[in-house]
Amino acid sequence: MYWLKKEELREMIKWSRLVTLLLITAVVIGTVALTGKKVAMGTTLGLDLRGGFEILYEVAPLNENQKLTTQTLKDATKALDNRVNKLGIAEPEIQAEGTNRIRVRLAGVTDQERARDLIGKPANLTFRDKDGKILMQGSDLAENGAQGVLDSQTQQPVVTLQFKDAKKFADVTQKYIGQPMAIFLDDQLVTAPVIKSVIPSGTAQIDGQKNIQEAKDLAAILNAGALPVKMKEVFSTSVGAKLGQEALKNGVEAGIIGTIIVLLFMIVYYRIPGVIACITLVAYIYLLLLVQNLMGATLTLPGIAAFILGIGMAVDANIIMYERIKEELRSGKSYLSALRAGSKRSLSTILDANVTSIIASLVLFYFGSSAIRGFAVILILSIIVSMITAVAGSRFLMNLAVRSNLFNKPGYYGVKERDIREL
Repeated sequence: MYWLKKEELREMIKWSRLVTLLLITAVVIGTVALTGKKVAMGTTLGLDLRGGFEILYEVAPLNENQKLTTQTLKDATKALDNRVNKLGIAEPEIQAEGTNRIRVRLAGVTDQERARDLIGKPANLTFRDKDGKILMQGSDLAENGAQGVLDSQTQQPVVTLQFKDAKKFADVTQKYIGQPMAIFLDDQLVTAPVIKSVIPSGTAQIDGQKNIQEAKDLAAILNAGALPVKMKEVFSTSVGAKLGQEALKNGVEAGIIGTIIVLLFMIVYYRIPGVIACITLVAYIYLLLLVQNLMGATLTLPGIAAFILGIGMAVDANIIMYERIKEELRSGKSYLSALRAGSKRSLSTILDANVTSIIASLVLFYFGSSAIRGFAVILILSIIVSMITAVAGSRFLMNLAVRSNLFNKPGYYGVKERDIREL
Protein backbone atom coordinates (compact mmCIF):
# COMPACT_ATOMS: atom_id res chain seq x y z
CA MET A 1 0.00 0.00 0.00
CA TYR A 2 1.35 3.44 -0.92
CA TRP A 3 2.02 6.10 1.69
CA LEU A 4 -0.81 8.18 0.20
CA LYS A 5 -3.27 5.54 1.39
CA LYS A 6 -1.82 5.50 4.91
CA GLU A 7 -1.98 9.28 5.12
CA GLU A 8 -5.55 9.21 3.89
CA LEU A 9 -6.57 6.88 6.72
CA ARG A 10 -5.07 9.21 9.29
CA GLU A 11 -6.78 12.33 8.01
CA MET A 12 -10.25 13.40 9.02
CA ILE A 13 -12.73 15.17 6.79
CA LYS A 14 -12.59 18.94 7.24
CA TRP A 15 -16.21 19.94 7.00
CA SER A 16 -15.57 23.69 6.91
CA ARG A 17 -13.67 23.31 3.62
CA LEU A 18 -16.31 21.02 2.19
CA VAL A 19 -19.20 23.28 3.21
CA THR A 20 -17.43 26.29 1.68
CA LEU A 21 -16.95 24.39 -1.58
CA LEU A 22 -20.59 23.33 -1.69
CA LEU A 23 -21.79 26.83 -0.77
CA ILE A 24 -19.78 28.45 -3.56
CA THR A 25 -21.10 25.86 -6.01
CA ALA A 26 -24.68 26.54 -4.90
CA VAL A 27 -24.21 30.32 -5.22
CA VAL A 28 -22.79 30.00 -8.75
CA ILE A 29 -25.51 27.63 -9.96
CA GLY A 30 -28.27 29.56 -8.19
CA THR A 31 -27.15 32.92 -9.58
CA VAL A 32 -26.94 31.57 -13.12
CA ALA A 33 -30.31 29.81 -12.82
CA LEU A 34 -32.10 32.89 -11.46
CA THR A 35 -30.53 35.68 -13.55
CA GLY A 36 -28.88 33.89 -16.47
CA LYS A 37 -31.83 34.30 -18.84
CA LYS A 38 -32.14 38.00 -18.03
CA VAL A 39 -28.43 38.56 -18.68
CA ALA A 40 -28.58 36.63 -21.95
CA MET A 41 -31.66 38.54 -23.13
CA GLY A 42 -29.95 41.83 -22.26
CA THR A 43 -27.18 41.25 -24.78
CA THR A 44 -27.12 43.86 -27.53
CA LEU A 45 -27.17 42.22 -30.95
CA GLY A 46 -25.33 43.66 -33.91
CA LEU A 47 -26.57 44.60 -37.35
CA ASP A 48 -25.88 41.15 -38.79
CA LEU A 49 -28.02 39.48 -36.10
CA ARG A 50 -31.08 41.69 -35.74
CA GLY A 51 -31.09 43.56 -39.04
CA GLY A 52 -31.04 47.28 -39.62
CA PHE A 53 -29.88 49.93 -42.03
CA GLU A 54 -26.53 50.84 -43.58
CA ILE A 55 -25.67 54.12 -45.33
CA LEU A 56 -22.44 55.21 -47.01
CA TYR A 57 -21.87 58.97 -47.28
CA GLU A 58 -19.41 60.87 -49.43
CA VAL A 59 -18.26 64.04 -47.70
CA ALA A 60 -17.06 67.31 -49.17
CA PRO A 61 -15.96 70.70 -47.76
CA LEU A 62 -18.63 73.28 -46.94
CA ASN A 63 -16.90 75.91 -49.05
CA GLU A 64 -14.12 76.17 -51.63
CA ASN A 65 -11.60 77.58 -49.18
CA GLN A 66 -11.97 74.66 -46.78
CA LYS A 67 -9.80 71.55 -47.07
CA LEU A 68 -11.03 68.07 -46.24
CA THR A 69 -8.49 66.79 -43.72
CA THR A 70 -8.36 63.72 -41.52
CA GLN A 71 -9.36 65.87 -38.56
CA THR A 72 -12.32 67.27 -40.48
CA LEU A 73 -13.47 63.74 -41.25
CA LYS A 74 -13.12 62.80 -37.57
CA ASP A 75 -15.16 65.87 -36.56
CA ALA A 76 -17.86 64.92 -39.02
CA THR A 77 -17.91 61.36 -37.67
CA LYS A 78 -18.21 62.67 -34.13
CA ALA A 79 -21.03 65.03 -35.10
CA LEU A 80 -22.90 62.18 -36.78
CA ASP A 81 -22.44 59.95 -33.75
CA ASN A 82 -23.70 62.76 -31.54
CA ARG A 83 -26.78 63.21 -33.73
CA VAL A 84 -27.58 59.49 -33.92
CA ASN A 85 -27.28 59.08 -30.15
CA LYS A 86 -29.57 62.04 -29.58
CA LEU A 87 -32.16 60.35 -31.78
CA GLY A 88 -32.17 57.34 -29.45
CA ILE A 89 -30.72 54.79 -31.88
CA ALA A 90 -28.77 52.28 -29.79
CA GLU A 91 -25.27 51.06 -30.60
CA PRO A 92 -24.63 52.89 -33.89
CA GLU A 93 -21.53 52.00 -35.90
CA ILE A 94 -20.13 55.15 -37.49
CA GLN A 95 -16.74 54.81 -39.14
CA ALA A 96 -14.64 56.95 -41.48
CA GLU A 97 -13.46 55.12 -44.60
CA GLY A 98 -10.64 56.33 -46.79
CA THR A 99 -10.25 60.09 -47.15
CA ASN A 100 -13.79 61.22 -47.96
CA ARG A 101 -16.38 58.64 -46.85
CA ILE A 102 -18.33 57.79 -43.71
CA ARG A 103 -20.24 54.55 -43.22
CA VAL A 104 -23.17 54.47 -40.80
CA ARG A 105 -24.69 51.21 -39.56
CA LEU A 106 -27.84 51.32 -37.46
CA ALA A 107 -28.98 48.05 -35.91
CA GLY A 108 -32.66 47.49 -35.19
CA VAL A 109 -33.89 50.45 -37.23
CA THR A 110 -37.42 49.94 -38.56
CA ASP A 111 -38.27 53.39 -39.95
CA GLN A 112 -35.42 53.70 -42.45
CA GLU A 113 -36.71 56.82 -44.21
CA ARG A 114 -36.90 58.71 -40.92
CA ALA A 115 -33.39 57.58 -40.00
CA ARG A 116 -32.02 58.60 -43.41
CA ASP A 117 -33.77 61.95 -43.27
CA LEU A 118 -32.55 62.83 -39.79
CA ILE A 119 -28.98 61.59 -40.18
CA GLY A 120 -28.26 62.85 -43.67
CA LYS A 121 -29.97 66.20 -43.31
CA PRO A 122 -27.42 69.07 -43.52
CA ALA A 123 -26.92 70.89 -40.25
CA ASN A 124 -25.55 74.37 -41.05
CA LEU A 125 -27.91 75.91 -38.54
CA THR A 126 -28.98 79.56 -38.89
CA PHE A 127 -31.70 81.82 -37.48
CA ARG A 128 -33.00 84.30 -40.08
CA ASP A 129 -35.52 87.10 -40.45
CA LYS A 130 -38.28 87.17 -43.06
CA ASP A 131 -35.90 88.62 -45.65
CA GLY A 132 -33.34 85.85 -45.18
CA LYS A 133 -30.87 87.89 -43.13
CA ILE A 134 -28.93 85.73 -40.66
CA LEU A 135 -29.61 86.89 -37.13
CA MET A 136 -27.94 84.12 -35.13
CA GLN A 137 -25.89 80.97 -35.78
CA GLY A 138 -26.26 77.43 -34.50
CA SER A 139 -23.16 78.07 -32.39
CA ASP A 140 -25.19 80.59 -30.39
CA LEU A 141 -27.20 77.72 -28.90
CA ALA A 142 -25.97 76.38 -25.58
CA GLU A 143 -24.67 72.82 -25.54
CA ASN A 144 -27.69 70.50 -25.53
CA GLY A 145 -29.73 73.70 -25.40
CA ALA A 146 -32.72 72.28 -27.30
CA GLN A 147 -35.13 69.91 -25.56
CA GLY A 148 -38.35 68.33 -26.77
CA VAL A 149 -40.76 68.30 -23.83
CA LEU A 150 -44.39 68.68 -22.85
CA ASP A 151 -45.35 72.16 -21.72
CA SER A 152 -45.99 72.12 -17.97
CA GLN A 153 -49.15 74.21 -18.31
CA THR A 154 -50.76 73.17 -21.61
CA GLN A 155 -49.28 69.66 -21.81
CA GLN A 156 -48.60 70.30 -25.50
CA PRO A 157 -45.33 69.24 -27.17
CA VAL A 158 -42.84 72.09 -27.44
CA VAL A 159 -39.12 72.63 -28.06
CA THR A 160 -37.27 74.73 -25.49
CA LEU A 161 -34.15 76.63 -26.54
CA GLN A 162 -31.36 77.95 -24.33
CA PHE A 163 -28.94 80.48 -25.87
CA LYS A 164 -25.42 81.21 -24.66
CA ASP A 165 -25.69 85.01 -24.84
CA ALA A 166 -28.99 86.08 -23.26
CA LYS A 167 -28.43 89.77 -24.13
CA LYS A 168 -27.79 89.05 -27.81
CA PHE A 169 -30.96 86.97 -28.03
CA ALA A 170 -32.92 89.65 -26.12
CA ASP A 171 -31.79 92.30 -28.61
CA VAL A 172 -32.92 90.14 -31.52
CA THR A 173 -36.34 89.44 -30.00
CA GLN A 174 -36.82 93.13 -29.19
CA LYS A 175 -36.00 94.25 -32.73
CA TYR A 176 -38.08 91.59 -34.47
CA ILE A 177 -41.00 91.27 -32.07
CA GLY A 178 -44.17 90.14 -33.86
CA GLN A 179 -42.14 88.77 -36.76
CA PRO A 180 -41.13 85.17 -37.58
CA MET A 181 -37.58 84.05 -36.92
CA ALA A 182 -37.00 81.20 -39.33
CA ILE A 183 -34.67 78.32 -38.44
CA PHE A 184 -32.79 76.91 -41.41
CA LEU A 185 -30.57 73.90 -41.88
CA ASP A 186 -28.48 75.07 -44.79
CA ASP A 187 -31.15 76.35 -47.19
CA GLN A 188 -33.97 74.17 -45.89
CA LEU A 189 -36.57 75.75 -43.66
CA VAL A 190 -37.18 73.71 -40.53
CA THR A 191 -39.61 75.92 -38.66
CA ALA A 192 -40.49 79.62 -38.40
CA PRO A 193 -41.77 80.50 -34.92
CA VAL A 194 -43.11 84.01 -34.37
CA ILE A 195 -41.44 86.18 -31.72
CA LYS A 196 -44.36 87.05 -29.46
CA SER A 197 -42.48 89.09 -26.86
CA VAL A 198 -39.05 90.23 -25.75
CA ILE A 199 -37.14 87.34 -24.16
CA PRO A 200 -34.49 88.65 -21.75
CA SER A 201 -33.60 85.31 -20.15
CA GLY A 202 -32.12 83.64 -23.23
CA THR A 203 -34.66 80.83 -22.97
CA ALA A 204 -37.22 80.46 -25.78
CA GLN A 205 -39.94 78.01 -26.63
CA ILE A 206 -41.15 76.73 -30.01
CA ASP A 207 -44.66 75.34 -30.13
CA GLY A 208 -46.78 73.89 -32.93
CA GLN A 209 -45.34 70.35 -32.96
CA LYS A 210 -47.86 67.61 -33.68
CA ASN A 211 -46.53 65.21 -31.05
CA ILE A 212 -43.69 64.76 -28.58
CA GLN A 213 -41.68 62.67 -31.04
CA GLU A 214 -41.69 65.51 -33.57
CA ALA A 215 -40.55 67.89 -30.84
CA LYS A 216 -37.72 65.57 -29.83
CA ASP A 217 -36.64 65.10 -33.44
CA LEU A 218 -36.43 68.85 -33.96
CA ALA A 219 -34.51 69.30 -30.70
CA ALA A 220 -32.10 66.53 -31.68
CA ILE A 221 -31.31 68.16 -35.02
CA LEU A 222 -30.75 71.55 -33.37
CA ASN A 223 -28.49 70.05 -30.70
CA ALA A 224 -26.39 68.22 -33.26
CA GLY A 225 -25.05 71.56 -34.41
CA ALA A 226 -23.43 72.23 -37.75
CA LEU A 227 -21.58 69.44 -39.46
CA PRO A 228 -18.12 70.57 -40.64
CA VAL A 229 -18.77 69.02 -44.10
CA LYS A 230 -21.44 68.43 -46.71
CA MET A 231 -22.62 64.85 -47.09
CA LYS A 232 -23.99 63.03 -50.10
CA GLU A 233 -25.53 59.59 -49.82
CA VAL A 234 -23.87 57.26 -52.32
CA PHE A 235 -25.05 53.89 -51.05
CA SER A 236 -27.65 52.47 -48.71
CA THR A 237 -28.95 49.01 -47.99
CA SER A 238 -31.37 47.26 -45.70
CA VAL A 239 -29.97 44.33 -43.74
CA GLY A 240 -32.61 41.72 -42.99
CA ALA A 241 -32.63 40.03 -39.60
CA LYS A 242 -33.88 36.65 -40.86
CA LEU A 243 -30.46 35.35 -41.89
CA GLY A 244 -28.94 36.77 -38.74
CA GLN A 245 -31.56 35.17 -36.52
CA GLU A 246 -31.05 31.80 -38.17
CA ALA A 247 -27.30 32.14 -37.84
CA LEU A 248 -27.67 33.20 -34.21
CA LYS A 249 -29.94 30.25 -33.45
CA ASN A 250 -27.57 27.80 -35.15
CA GLY A 251 -24.57 29.35 -33.45
CA VAL A 252 -26.16 29.21 -30.01
CA GLU A 253 -27.27 25.60 -30.52
CA ALA A 254 -23.80 24.60 -31.72
CA GLY A 255 -22.25 26.37 -28.74
CA ILE A 256 -24.58 24.65 -26.25
CA ILE A 257 -24.00 21.20 -27.76
CA GLY A 258 -20.25 21.71 -27.89
CA THR A 259 -20.16 22.99 -24.32
CA ILE A 260 -22.17 20.03 -23.03
CA ILE A 261 -19.82 17.58 -24.80
CA VAL A 262 -16.80 19.33 -23.34
CA LEU A 263 -18.30 19.30 -19.83
CA LEU A 264 -19.07 15.59 -20.05
CA PHE A 265 -15.55 14.85 -21.27
CA MET A 266 -14.04 16.85 -18.40
CA ILE A 267 -16.12 15.02 -15.80
CA VAL A 268 -15.44 11.54 -17.22
CA TYR A 269 -11.73 12.04 -17.80
CA TYR A 270 -10.70 14.30 -14.89
CA ARG A 271 -13.35 13.32 -12.28
CA ILE A 272 -13.34 15.84 -9.39
CA PRO A 273 -11.18 18.40 -11.24
CA GLY A 274 -13.56 17.98 -14.16
CA VAL A 275 -16.56 18.82 -11.96
CA ILE A 276 -14.77 21.93 -10.72
CA ALA A 277 -13.97 22.86 -14.32
CA CYS A 278 -17.68 22.63 -15.13
CA ILE A 279 -18.53 24.99 -12.26
CA THR A 280 -15.93 27.56 -13.32
CA LEU A 281 -16.95 27.24 -16.97
CA VAL A 282 -20.57 28.03 -16.13
CA ALA A 283 -19.36 31.03 -14.10
CA TYR A 284 -17.14 32.04 -17.03
CA ILE A 285 -20.01 32.08 -19.55
CA TYR A 286 -22.25 34.02 -17.16
CA LEU A 287 -19.60 36.61 -16.25
CA LEU A 288 -18.55 37.11 -19.88
CA LEU A 289 -22.14 37.90 -20.89
CA LEU A 290 -22.57 40.16 -17.86
CA VAL A 291 -19.35 42.11 -18.47
CA GLN A 292 -20.20 42.45 -22.14
CA ASN A 293 -23.61 43.90 -21.26
CA LEU A 294 -22.16 46.29 -18.68
CA MET A 295 -19.63 47.55 -21.22
CA GLY A 296 -22.37 48.05 -23.79
CA ALA A 297 -20.55 45.83 -26.29
CA THR A 298 -22.50 44.66 -29.34
CA LEU A 299 -22.57 40.94 -30.11
CA THR A 300 -22.08 40.06 -33.78
CA LEU A 301 -21.55 36.77 -35.63
CA PRO A 302 -17.74 37.14 -35.33
CA GLY A 303 -18.33 37.90 -31.65
CA ILE A 304 -20.16 34.59 -31.24
CA ALA A 305 -17.17 32.84 -32.82
CA ALA A 306 -14.86 34.59 -30.34
CA PHE A 307 -17.20 33.64 -27.49
CA ILE A 308 -17.04 29.95 -28.40
CA LEU A 309 -13.28 30.16 -28.93
CA GLY A 310 -13.00 31.70 -25.47
CA ILE A 311 -14.83 28.70 -23.97
CA GLY A 312 -12.26 26.42 -25.56
CA MET A 313 -9.40 28.52 -24.19
CA ALA A 314 -10.93 28.50 -20.70
CA VAL A 315 -11.22 24.71 -20.79
CA ASP A 316 -7.68 24.46 -22.14
CA ALA A 317 -6.37 26.40 -19.13
CA ASN A 318 -8.04 23.88 -16.82
CA ILE A 319 -6.67 20.92 -18.78
CA ILE A 320 -3.11 22.24 -18.61
CA MET A 321 -3.34 22.59 -14.84
CA TYR A 322 -5.05 19.23 -14.27
CA GLU A 323 -2.55 17.33 -16.39
CA ARG A 324 0.30 18.83 -14.36
CA ILE A 325 -1.46 17.84 -11.15
CA LYS A 326 -1.87 14.27 -12.44
CA GLU A 327 1.85 14.12 -13.28
CA GLU A 328 2.73 15.27 -9.78
CA LEU A 329 0.42 12.64 -8.25
CA ARG A 330 2.01 9.91 -10.38
CA SER A 331 5.41 11.00 -9.09
CA GLY A 332 4.27 10.09 -5.56
CA LYS A 333 3.58 13.51 -4.08
CA SER A 334 0.74 14.14 -1.66
CA TYR A 335 -2.48 15.61 -2.97
CA LEU A 336 -1.80 19.08 -1.56
CA SER A 337 1.81 19.09 -2.81
CA ALA A 338 0.66 17.91 -6.25
CA LEU A 339 -1.90 20.70 -6.36
CA ARG A 340 0.66 23.35 -5.43
CA ALA A 341 3.32 22.11 -7.83
CA GLY A 342 0.88 21.52 -10.70
CA SER A 343 -0.70 24.95 -10.30
CA LYS A 344 2.65 26.71 -10.16
CA ARG A 345 4.19 24.93 -13.13
CA SER A 346 1.13 25.32 -15.35
CA LEU A 347 0.66 29.01 -14.64
CA SER A 348 3.52 30.22 -16.87
CA THR A 349 2.24 28.16 -19.81
CA ILE A 350 -1.29 29.51 -19.40
CA LEU A 351 -0.08 33.11 -19.07
CA ASP A 352 2.12 32.82 -22.17
CA ALA A 353 -0.78 31.52 -24.26
CA ASN A 354 -3.21 34.17 -22.99
CA VAL A 355 -0.81 37.10 -23.34
CA THR A 356 -0.01 36.01 -26.91
CA SER A 357 -3.73 35.84 -27.72
CA ILE A 358 -4.34 39.29 -26.21
CA ILE A 359 -1.53 40.79 -28.30
CA ALA A 360 -2.97 39.22 -31.46
CA SER A 361 -6.43 40.53 -30.54
CA LEU A 362 -5.09 44.05 -30.02
CA VAL A 363 -3.51 43.95 -33.48
CA LEU A 364 -6.82 42.79 -34.97
CA PHE A 365 -8.66 45.56 -33.14
CA TYR A 366 -6.24 48.25 -34.34
CA PHE A 367 -6.10 47.25 -38.00
CA GLY A 368 -9.42 45.42 -38.48
CA SER A 369 -12.85 46.55 -39.63
CA SER A 370 -15.84 46.82 -37.29
CA ALA A 371 -16.66 43.08 -37.54
CA ILE A 372 -13.05 42.10 -36.82
CA ARG A 373 -12.93 44.56 -33.95
CA GLY A 374 -16.00 42.93 -32.43
CA PHE A 375 -14.24 39.57 -32.60
CA ALA A 376 -11.14 41.05 -30.97
CA VAL A 377 -13.06 42.75 -28.15
CA ILE A 378 -14.99 39.61 -27.21
CA LEU A 379 -11.81 37.52 -27.34
CA ILE A 380 -9.94 39.92 -25.05
CA LEU A 381 -12.86 39.95 -22.62
CA SER A 382 -13.04 36.15 -22.68
CA ILE A 383 -9.34 35.83 -21.87
CA ILE A 384 -9.58 38.23 -18.94
CA VAL A 385 -12.67 36.51 -17.54
CA SER A 386 -11.11 33.06 -18.01
CA MET A 387 -8.09 34.18 -15.97
CA ILE A 388 -10.50 34.97 -13.13
CA THR A 389 -12.59 31.80 -13.38
CA ALA A 390 -10.60 29.05 -15.10
CA VAL A 391 -7.29 29.98 -13.48
CA ALA A 392 -7.86 31.71 -10.13
CA GLY A 393 -11.31 30.21 -9.52
CA SER A 394 -10.31 26.65 -10.37
CA ARG A 395 -7.24 26.81 -8.14
CA PHE A 396 -9.30 28.10 -5.22
CA LEU A 397 -11.98 25.43 -5.55
CA MET A 398 -9.40 22.69 -6.06
CA ASN A 399 -7.66 23.83 -2.91
CA LEU A 400 -10.92 23.53 -0.98
CA ALA A 401 -11.59 20.06 -2.42
CA VAL A 402 -8.14 18.75 -1.56
CA ARG A 403 -8.03 20.28 1.91
CA SER A 404 -11.45 18.85 2.75
CA ASN A 405 -9.79 15.38 2.70
CA LEU A 406 -12.97 13.86 1.23
CA PHE A 407 -11.54 13.36 -2.24
CA ASN A 408 -8.13 12.00 -1.35
CA LYS A 409 -8.08 9.01 -3.65
CA PRO A 410 -6.10 8.80 -6.89
CA GLY A 411 -9.20 7.73 -8.81
CA TYR A 412 -10.91 11.02 -8.00
CA TYR A 413 -8.26 12.74 -10.13
CA GLY A 414 -8.17 10.27 -12.99
CA VAL A 415 -4.97 8.61 -11.75
CA LYS A 416 -4.60 4.86 -11.38
CA GLU A 417 -2.89 3.60 -8.24
CA ARG A 418 -0.56 1.34 -10.20
CA ASP A 419 0.82 4.42 -11.99
CA ILE A 420 1.92 6.10 -8.77
CA ARG A 421 5.63 5.83 -8.04
CA GLU A 422 6.84 5.57 -4.46
CA LEU A 423 9.10 8.31 -3.14
